Amino acid sequence: MIKTDILIIGAGPTGLFAVFEAGLLQLKCHLIDALPQPGGQLAEIYPKKPIYDIPGFPEVLAGELVDNLMEQIKPFQPGFTLGERAETIEKLEDDTFVVTTNAGTKHCAPVVAIAGGLGSFEPRKPLLENLGQFEDRGVAYMVRDPEAYRNKRVLIAGGGDSALDWSIFLSGVAREVTLVHRRNEFRGALDSVEKVRELKQQGKIRLITPAEVVQLEGSDLLESVVVRKNSEPAEDIRIELDAFIPLFGLSPKLGPIAKWGLEIEKNAIRVDHTLDYQTNIPGIYAIGDVNTYPGKLKLILCGFHEATLMCQSAYQRINPGKKYVMKYTTVGGVHGFDGSKKEAPKAVVKAIE
Repeated sequence: MIKTDILIIGAGPTGLFAVFEAGLLQLKCHLIDALPQPGGQLAEIYPKKPIYDIPGFPEVLAGELVDNLMEQIKPFQPGFTLGERAETIEKLEDDTFVVTTNAGTKHCAPVVAIAGGLGSFEPRKPLLENLGQFEDRGVAYMVRDPEAYRNKRVLIAGGGDSALDWSIFLSGVAREVTLVHRRNEFRGALDSVEKVRELKQQGKIRLITPAEVVQLEGSDLLESVVVRKNSEPAEDIRIELDAFIPLFGLSPKLGPIAKWGLEIEKNAIRVDHTLDYQTNIPGIYAIGDVNTYPGKLKLILCGFHEATLMCQSAYQRINPGKKYVMKYTTVGGVHGFDGSKKEAPKAVVKAIE
C-alpha cells in the first residue's frame, strides 16, 4: 500500500504543478498516470510543439515545459505509478481513500486530486478484424520500453510526431524499422520529417506511403502484416515482423473515474469553483481540463491556479484547525523534502562609511 498526503490522478502539467504547491505546504504527493512517462498529452502527443500562453514564457516547447515542471518539483520527491490506470476508489472509516489501479497497485490518501486532463487517454486503434488477438503478442499502442525492440523487426503506422519520433529512435535499436502512413504528407516537427527522410536515404528506415496495414497474420504471436499501397489490392505487400505499433493518437475518456459517484457533466467533473474545486464527494477534487464549472477555460495556466487553491483546501482537510500562514517564496524560499533549500540572499544591515 502506497501512502501519501495527496494522491494525484494524472501526471500532466496541472498534476505536476500541484506537487510543487503541495510541497510548499509540506504535503507529500504521489501521482498515478496511465501513460508510461509524466507530462500527459504534452509529452505523449506534441512534445515539440510550442506553447505561447504560459506566463513568463513568450514561447516554450511542450516537452520543455514538462522538463521544467519535473525540475521544479524534484525537491519534493513525488512518487509515481506510471503505466497504470486508476480503476476503483474506496472510502475508509477514517475518511481516507484507497485507489486501486488496473494492475492492482493500492494507494491510500486523505485527499484525492483528479488532474486527468481531458480524461484517461486510450489509444485510437486501427480497424483490423483480428487486432485483439495480437494485443501484447506483437501489437502495442505505445512504446513503454524501447529495449524490448532491440534487434527486432518493427513496423510503425502513423503520420504524426509520435510515429516520426519513435521511428527515428528505434532505427538505432531495432534490426528493421518500417514506417507506414496512409498519406504522403506527415504532420510533425520539420526536423523530425527531415530526419526520417535522411534515415530513409541511409537505408535505416523503410518508408511506405501512401499505404496502410490491412491484415495481421500469425498463430500465437504476430508474424507478419499485409500493407496495401494506394488502396489497391494488387499492390499488397506482406512484411514479416516481430512488432506492429500503430500510433494514431489518443482518445480522451473519463474511463473508470466516471463510475466513482462524481457529478459528471459533458464528460467532465463538476466542481465548486467558488472555493476549492472540490467535487460532490468531500476530499475528492478535480483540477485542470478534467473539471467543469461556469466560465471554465481549458488552459494550462487555469489548471495551475486551480491546483494552488486545491492544495490550500487540502492542507485544511489534512490539518483541521491548524492555521497556515502563507509565505511568499521570495521571502520564505523553497525547502525541499530532500534537504535542499532555495532562498534569496539575506539582506544585511551595515553602515556606509
